[in-house]
Amino acid sequence: MSGVPLFPEQASAVAARVDLLFFFLIGVTGGVSLVVTVLILYFAIKYRRRPQSPPTPRITGSMRLEIAWSVVPFFIFLVMFVWGARLYTEAAMPPAGTADVYIVGKQWMWKIQHPDGNREINELHLPVGQPVKATLTSEDVIHDLAIPAFRQKLDVLPGRYVSTWFQPTRIGRYHLFCSQYCGTNHAGMVGSVIVMDPSEYVEWQASHAEGSLALAGRKLFLKLQCVTCHSADSRARAPVLENLYGQRVVLRDGRTVIADDSYLRESILQPRAKIVQGWDPIMPTFQGQVSEEDLIAMIAFIKALGPGQTPKRTEGFPAPVGAPTEPPARKQP
Repeated sequence: MSGVPLFPEQASAVAARVDLLFFFLIGVTGGVSLVVTVLILYFAIKYRRRPQSPPTPRITGSMRLEIAWSVVPFFIFLVMFVWGARLYTEAAMPPAGTADVYIVGKQWMWKIQHPDGNREINELHLPVGQPVKATLTSEDVIHDLAIPAFRQKLDVLPGRYVSTWFQPTRIGRYHLFCSQYCGTNHAGMVGSVIVMDPSEYVEWQASHAEGSLALAGRKLFLKLQCVTCHSADSRARAPVLENLYGQRVVLRDGRTVIADDSYLRESILQPRAKIVQGWDPIMPTFQGQVSEEDLIAMIAFIKALGPGQTPKRTEGFPAPVGAPTEPPARKQP
């Protein structure tokens, strides 16, 4: 069906299954519509008003018929629900070891960052046959990432992370759109997904490498003097970030949360929203001081931070605005 404009190529592992469910829904709804239309025409002709026709007898109904047209559609809809829920669940949960890519929507472009530091505008390079998890956010308004050949469509919201994953199955160039009206130049917010052979993808990575996202995040961690409090030593004034990602965090009010991307983002921008048990809320907000790309880099650094890898405290730099300073050492008499 690739020659029909309404049916783009099937270029991802889930595309064929999405199409199969779609055709099943069209077949059921189209079939029911056809049956109802035929019955309406049949009864309209058979029971049309005629001269000298006897009055229509009183119809009392049929319990069997009532049960049949209630139970049969129920099971048909149940099949649709289970089929769709299973497909949605599989599409929402990436397999273990999936590579990451970060996408930021902005009027009117798609800014893409790879973990190795490669950056792209309106182009997304991917290796064929390998699953990739995309974490998305918006800098301004609601956008919508749509890749028809992958059968992917996802609202991209400002102020939060959303994610999806896909596994390309065909080498080629495929359209990427914003399918949510986002402003005057919405129609120009388009791009391409370029699926490459794995060996060619490795070469492309090497030729465009700019240093890993984690390294960029480390530089920001030092530049913003986060290490002043998150020092992971006896002088620490804030929680240790080593091996934090994916762990349960106990909050002051007794709740527990998972330290995922959304939690880390919120903790950087709104540090008083979820205060960790045993620590004072001394961290200043970085709302308006860091961009979405900076946040992604910072989170990548925290995700990669292992035991003993916290940078050393840099002497001679001022602490962040709002953070308490250490009292000066007393002079000996």
